[in-house]
Amino acid sequence: MEVMETPLMSVRHLYKQFGTGCIHCQDGRTDALVGNYCPHCGTVYACRDLNFDLYDGEILGVVGESGSGKSTMMRCLYFDQEVSSGSATIRTYKDGRTNLFTESSQQQRFIRNTVLGMVYQNPYLGLKMNFSSIGNIAEKLIAAGCRNVALMENRGVTLLDRVNIPAHRRKDEPKTFSGGMQQRVQIAKALSNNPPVLLLDEVTTGLDLSVQANVLDLIKQIQRESGVSMIVVSHDLAVIRMLADRTIVMLEGRIIEQGLTDQIMEDPQHPYTQQLVYSLL
Repeated sequence: MEVMETPLMSVRHLYKQFGTGCIHCQDGRTDALVGNYCPHCGTVYACRDLNFDLYDGEILGVVGESGSGKSTMMRCLYFDQEVSSGSATIRTYKDGRTNLFTESSQQQRFIRNTVLGMVYQNPYLGLKMNFSSIGNIAEKLIAAGCRNVALMENRGVTLLDRVNIPAHRRKDEPKTFSGGMQQRVQIAKALSNNPPVLLLDEVTTGLDLSVQANVLDLIKQIQRESGVSMIVVSHDLAVIRMLADRTIVMLEGRIIEQGLTDQIMEDPQHPYTQQLVYSLL
């Protein structure tokens, strides 16, 4: 008999709406919606009943066009935005029995600093641009309760080495770095406290192709070496194909297809997914 693996992270019935809704769109009514927008009251249903699992050591890809809800979902998972409803659990936090979304803001800060790492599309959201690179890592370690200066220094050096920041640039401020270097410092900062889950939101958008390739290689290398589980969001299916073991396809706030990445590439079921896949050929 096959033993089912327990997910590391489970998300169930995640909803996020912007606006209060009206008689035309509340209580699950979708007839009046244009995509995920209600023209009567202006409410946007950014995430609609999202359900998925993340397993140990896997990269889960999330692909969809702009406005599909994938970045909103990531912001909800990292508590940058409050969910409208739903649950998320992580097995290594309180034995996976506690809904992360209903924890106090103090507990959510603890989760952000120890259980989750986040790499934003815009490095200005993830880095203090006036701190040194090593200072950014120290800040994350301090937030998780570390007070040992030597330990912070060593951890910073190790992580910046790992993401290929030259030794003579460790004390430099990220605002003096190229976009690719800023993303590498963000990745190092996100890994500071060895989180079991790393969230990466459009990390290669806006980078030159050669720089993109370097960042993607780095992500794969980190995953191989550390075994950290990752959720990687991109509008670019080529990025997802390169990185992800399994893939979720989102459209208008919903998950329209999910499965093994190879399976989705070879035999896409939904017309939108077919369109995405054929655009790569």
